[in-house]
Amino acid sequence: MSHVERIEEGLARAREAIRRAIQRRNYSSEKEETFIPRGDVYRNPYAFHQSHIEMEKRFKIWAYREGDQPLMHDGPSNDIYAIEGQFMDEIESGKSQFLARHPDEANAFYIPMSLTRVVHFIYEPPHYHGKWIPRLVTDYINFVADKYPYWNRSKGADHFLVSCHDWAPDVSALKPDLYKHFIRALCNANTSERFHPIRDISIPEINIPRGKLGPPHLDQPPNKRPILAFFAGGAHGYVRSVLFKYWKEKDDEVQVFERLPRNRNYSKSMGDSKFCLCPSGYEVASPRIVEAIAAGCVPMIICDHYSLPFSDVLDWSKFSIYITSDKIPEIKKILKAVPTETYLEMQKRVKQVQRHFAINRPARPYDMLHMILHSVWLRRLNVRLPS
Repeated sequence: MSHVERIEEGLARAREAIRRAIQRRNYSSEKEETFIPRGDVYRNPYAFHQSHIEMEKRFKIWAYREGDQPLMHDGPSNDIYAIEGQFMDEIESGKSQFLARHPDEANAFYIPMSLTRVVHFIYEPPHYHGKWIPRLVTDYINFVADKYPYWNRSKGADHFLVSCHDWAPDVSALKPDLYKHFIRALCNANTSERFHPIRDISIPEINIPRGKLGPPHLDQPPNKRPILAFFAGGAHGYVRSVLFKYWKEKDDEVQVFERLPRNRNYSKSMGDSKFCLCPSGYEVASPRIVEAIAAGCVPMIICDHYSLPFSDVLDWSKFSIYITSDKIPEIKKILKAVPTETYLEMQKRVKQVQRHFAINRPARPYDMLHMILHSVWLRRLNVRLPS
């Protein structure tokens, strides 16, 4: 068989294995499974488990080697855009089990461009030109499409880019037809700004301090969380301005601060809270969702038009509360109406999903980096290349 036929046969076997797992409500694996997804937090735990097994067995990614640093092959590994650099380094370090040895054996193709680096080195306030990002990405894609056959044979449907920068959705603005099938893994997953959940991937925004891999994990039990709801953060964007209008330092149970008092610790305050308010800023994504989950605090996500991360697999309604900005005046009423038994179950589920929002280096099965890869894998399963 040709390279393409071998790849497609493997993917067909994966699809069939996932179908069997759903029908039999069980999994099949050639190795001992150390983690078995179960429970209501998953849309279909059997499908997810078998799909992850098949991904580990078959998924191979070719990272294009063309291009030079700092715009290519280098990205931020700290602060709020850190997932961009962490993912890039994981794939390009040469240690990932998913890295293809040759492009002919790859199921998917990674565009190793850091849009955060592009903005840093190309953008000079206040003279930002909105076409810089799409022009650079388009030039790169045209280059590799001329050099290799892989983009043209799939029309980009097995190619992807990972970026957390606010301007990442602009990638496809210049030539939307070129990117009609291209997979964009974005933190800024705003469905009102050309984000397409079936094709694109929503990834978590995570603030990674230097020397660490994420926020602290806290194990405070529910009966030691005296605060009903908590938020502290800058006045970024419309949603937060409304939040501050109604709740900023106005209530002992719904504690909202623009600047946290000096005698308060941010992480401890999240660990002492039953619910953590996660309002969007200038863009829809917020690192507070990951911080809340790490703190064992049930997220109350306050946002409009946000496609939540890993929604192909996770049922967010089981471990979070989602409200639109017009419901901000009702926050206390909504939270007070949650029965104690429901809250306890939701908090237990938050603890259950913590592994999916943790970064490990090297990456581990079912952690955040593997969940991003799994999201790409799912979209690749929906594509069939011509022989």
